[in-house]
Amino acid sequence: MTEHTLTALHGEIVEDNIQFTLIELSRACQTDSAQLVELVEEGALVPLGNDASNWRFDGSALRRACTALRLTRDLHLNAAGVALVLDLLDEVDALSSRLRQLGDGTPPR
Repeated sequence: MTEHTLTALHGEIVEDNIQFTLIELSRACQTDSAQLVELVEEGALVPLGNDASNWRFDGSALRRACTALRLTRDLHLNAAGVALVLDLLDEVDALSSRLRQLGDGTPPR
């Protein structure tokens, strides 16, 4: 008989507790700031602040920026195309979440 051990994991959700400047986000994504500025101009990334020197990005922007850069690299999309795909992915996530809330549609027994 095999003995199973349970391990408790403790962590912190980065998206809730961190903010990046434009420079920090570009370093974390291993890209130049100009590419991120282009994504902001197309609405793919939404910073807090009025101008690039004061922009702050929340933790979710890191995942979104990395996805945007992969779309650019792998599918050769421009910033407008990336913004569109990200919006569509957000919509798919929202619909999937809604379906999970509603269940599978079969009546309970």
